[in-house]
Amino acid sequence: AVIHKTHVTCKCHGVSGSCSLITCWQQLASFREIGDHLKDKYDGATEVKINRRGRLQIKNPRFTLPTSGDLVYLDQSPDYCVDDELTGSFGTQSRLCNRTSPSTDGCNLLCCGRGYNTYKTLVKERCKCKFHWCCYVECKTCAKLIDLHTCK
Repeated sequence: AVIHKTHVTCKCHGVSGSCSLITCWQQLASFREIGDHLKDKYDGATEVKINRRGRLQIKNPRFTLPTSGDLVYLDQSPDYCVDDELTGSFGTQSRLCNRTSPSTDGCNLLCCGRGYNTYKTLVKERCKCKFHWCCYVECKTCAKLIDLHTCK
């Protein structure tokens, strides 16, 4: 994937940009670009099985044959949404999540579509801190009510 995503980059050298000498090199794609490429391959992977002759065969004949650049797999990925001692997954029930995040810590994704509960909780933290010469910091303790979200 890294080699496939490299591209040629060139730079001109010369007086006032005359381009009398050009230097070119292979440049790696960004980490994000390579990651997106691999994620696309993962999402389009084909399930295969081993036939009687010990060769790989597509499990569902409705799908087209994978090319040498495609990913294939023998076993389904485990469902990390539910508690499973065999895979070591604790599931996501009761996990803290971020209600507003569209990323992997967001309640929509992390809670696997089961929804989430919202709780109000009182948090005490240091605030109104002052530095005194010399040499200590004095703070007050402030209490604030915040919302916590946990997966159902």
